[in-house]
Parts: sequence; C-alpha cells; structure tokens
Amino acid sequence: MNINKTLGFALVGCGRIAQKHAQILGAAQVEGARLVAVCDIRPDRAEALAASHGVPAYTDMHEMMAKEGAAIDVVSILTESGRHAEHAIALAPYGKHLVVEKPMALTLKDADGMIGACDAAGIKLFVVKQNRYNLPVRKLREALEAGRFGKLVMGTVRVRWSRDQSYYDQDDWRGTWALDGGVFTNQASHHVDLLEWCLGPPEKVFATSRTALVDIETEDTGVAVITFKSGAVGVVEATTAIRPKDLEGSLSILGEKGNVEIGGFAVNQMRQWNFNDASDEDSEVLEKYSENPPNIYGFGHVAYLNHVVDVLLHGASSLVDGLEGRKSLELITAIYESVECGREVPVISQVRNIRLGQKG
Repeated sequence: MNINKTLGFALVGCGRIAQKHAQILGAAQVEGARLVAVCDIRPDRAEALAASHGVPAYTDMHEMMAKEGAAIDVVSILTESGRHAEHAIALAPYGKHLVVEKPMALTLKDADGMIGACDAAGIKLFVVKQNRYNLPVRKLREALEAGRFGKLVMGTVRVRWSRDQSYYDQDDWRGTWALDGGVFTNQASHHVDLLEWCLGPPEKVFATSRTALVDIETEDTGVAVITFKSGAVGVVEATTAIRPKDLEGSLSILGEKGNVEIGGFAVNQMRQWNFNDASDEDSEVLEKYSENPPNIYGFGHVAYLNHVVDVLLHGASSLVDGLEGRKSLELITAIYESVECGREVPVISQVRNIRLGQKG
C-alpha cells in the first residue's frame, strides 16, 4: 500500500454535480487525489469543465480509459441515475475503483449488477452519501452509538427545496421514471439514508405523493411514514415545490432520554441538542456545530472524497460501499411501491415491480 501515492480521478458525466467534484479535485482540496480527465457525451460540457481545470476532455469513456488509463485510479460516475449501472458495469473491467453519486441506481436489479461487476473485477464501489460526513451529523451519530437517546421513538427528515420548471427543462431526463425518479429518489435520497442510518433497518412503509407545481412524469412532493424494526417511527417529508427558494434540509431524532435536531438547508446546522444526562460538552455543541454551507451540497463532499482516499491508500474501512448504498434504495423502492398500490408495504430486499427505473 503506497501511502505517498496520489490517486488520479476521472469524471464520467459533466453535469451539475460534476462541477462540485471537479472543483474539489481540481483545486487539490483532497490530499492524495487529483483530477486527470473528464468525459461527457455532450462535447460542450466536457470541454468547458476540462478547460476550467486543465485536463483532457472526452466524449467516449472507453476512449478516455484507453488513452488515460495509466493515470486513472478512480472513476467517478456522475451521469443520470438511471444510467449508473450501465456505466459502472461497462467500466468495472478496467480495474479502476468506482465512485457513484446518489442514488447508486434506480432499481435493485441494477444495484446488484453493479455490486457483482465490481466484485468480479476486484475493485471497490463507493456510493456517495456525503451528508453522513456533515459535522453535526457525525456528532449525532456519536450520541447514538453512545446510547444517549435510550429507546428511539421517532425520526423525521424534511426536504423543502425549490426546483421550478426551468430546472427540469435543463435536460430531458430530469423528472423521468426511466432516468431520474422524483423528489424521493433524487433530492431526498441522502435524507432517507440518514434516517435509516440513525434508526436502523426499516420494516414497513406507507407513502403518498403528487406532482404539485411542475410538468414532469414523477412526483415533486411526497410523504412517507416508516416503521422501523426497533419500534421507532420515521417520517420523510420531501418536496421541490417550495417557492421562491430553498427552505430547509433537516433531520430530527427523538428518544426517551434526549432529542437532536439538525437543520439549515443542507443538514449542517445543529439546532437542538438536549439530553437528560447532560455533559459539560453539551453547552458548546450548538455553537460548534452550526455552520450552514453556501448551497444544498453542503461541506460533505470534501470529507467523503477524503474518506475514499483513506480507504484506498491507508486501508480504512469503507463506510458506504455498494451493499450499504443498496439499503436506502430498498427503502426508496418500497416507498414507490406504496405510492403505486396505495397501501402499506414491507421493506424487502427483492426487486420491486414499479415504474421507477423502467425504460419506455
């Protein structure tokens, strides 16, 4: 294991989220990582991003791998969610580790295909869940692991963001069943992951949704009520129909011995920190963990990519691999099944017969 090595990252997909990855890697914000190439089927996007960071641009990922492969250690797949599996399975045989943005796929079948392809190639699959690295979230997790909440009672996530018609009109895949999904799959997938990470395995869910303010195939507004195996109840409130601007992305955990609320619009502001067994440190928590980022992406991507480097160069344990990333997809697909059938459904690991991820 070469701890002095610098990992070369290539980006496949040069859309909105790629700007964040490129900014971090291109500006050397992660020690041990650098940007070496970008690829997008749209030449204008690839060339613009490449020019900003002084790296080569490609429109064919196989050509990029053939020409730049010696310099590439990790490929970040930042394409449409419905194409993650196609691209991951095609890239796995090159033997480069893969980072995949959320959600890892739109169907459990695709997720399993990605995990299998990476296992067969002997490479690691990292699923981006950057909000787990937000400082207040990590502090909350610390309290959970210490048992400070006692019996868990309820958890709530709220995603109240603004995405008007112009957002969905930027690309023809946005808001489609085949390639994107709706607010549950896209904007709220990180928050669903946080709720499950805090409350443990889910057992069943009832959900409802609607398309309130925009012209898209999928939902822009929905609510899900989840029963967890621990006995706790979870609520997911998600909408992109807030006007005129983003309001919040928050997480609340309530237990018999305490409660914590993390707010802001990117789960980055500690708002409540209350426990029966108060410690000296508790009085400083709100002040230390209350910084809100400039946008909804938050600060977690830097920490997440640092984690990827730590795993690959220093042998750290991977926090969100393919199997871990699949867990929140199981819950999300159950949410969609409940919406479609109009009743409570169990959260299971089997493939669901729903519109999400279906082509044509």
